Amino acid sequence: MFKDLVALTKPGIIRLNLFAAFGGYWVASRWHIDWLPMIWMLIGSTLTMASACVFNNYLDRDFDTKMARTQNRALPQGRLRPSFVLGYGIVLGILGLGTLFLLVNPLCGWLGALGFFVYVVVYTLWLKRNSTWSTSVGGISGAMPPVIGYCAVTNEVDAGAWILFALLFLWQPPHFWSLAIRRVEEYRAAGYPVLPVVKGVLRTKIQMVPYIALLLVASILLYTEGYVGIVFLVLSIVILGCWVLHALSGFRARNTEKWAKTDFLFSVNYLLVMFIAMILDTNGV
Repeated sequence: MFKDLVALTKPGIIRLNLFAAFGGYWVASRWHIDWLPMIWMLIGSTLTMASACVFNNYLDRDFDTKMARTQNRALPQGRLRPSFVLGYGIVLGILGLGTLFLLVNPLCGWLGALGFFVYVVVYTLWLKRNSTWSTSVGGISGAMPPVIGYCAVTNEVDAGAWILFALLFLWQPPHFWSLAIRRVEEYRAAGYPVLPVVKGVLRTKIQMVPYIALLLVASILLYTEGYVGIVFLVLSIVILGCWVLHALSGFRARNTEKWAKTDFLFSVNYLLVMFIAMILDTNGV
């Protein structure tokens, strides 16, 4: 049971987003770390994201039976009762948002609430079942962790917060679409109107390119606004240049599934490397 409770929170997603939240905090603090607020921010963010993921599992339990990737989860398999999972999600949400509001600052609490609302209501309940816009609009929730980390220090949404938001918001569509291309038939069978299902794989490949290119613009802005140093900028140009080239290679790829798998791994590693570089190359004051 404990293993299922952990799995419901999607720990892989939480780890990646927590790293982004830590990166946002570090950029705003400019090496002057106030450790206790940072710890509370990470705890509050973890619990809030865990709650949103539990709600996602609860609301998607019927659809999850239709996909090989999700049909072995606890709810489709009947290992946990839906009512119990719903209560579990509510408790996590109260603890997470309460921590952000009371022990970090109200702005972080509202940002956490916005991310939760977009992920659970706008993305999971509405767009995921009805529109190809689910990936792009749902990206708002995925872009909140570094902004929450940043605002835990600044207590305001300034240029730095918007740039960090842009970095995660622009990263998510090409990241998800590479997965969706690999699993296109599963999504089709489950009835999810993701872009490769509705518009086709070619259209999806075309749409991925501008998002990756705009990531470079956001990275340059992070440098020109003085938040990071030249190392971050050079790494961004090199890695994003390679990612754009790989995305373009998809138009002539003979094995689309293999190409999409490589692109997915590229996207995950890009985010990890960029946030490590961001932390190590943050400009001090």
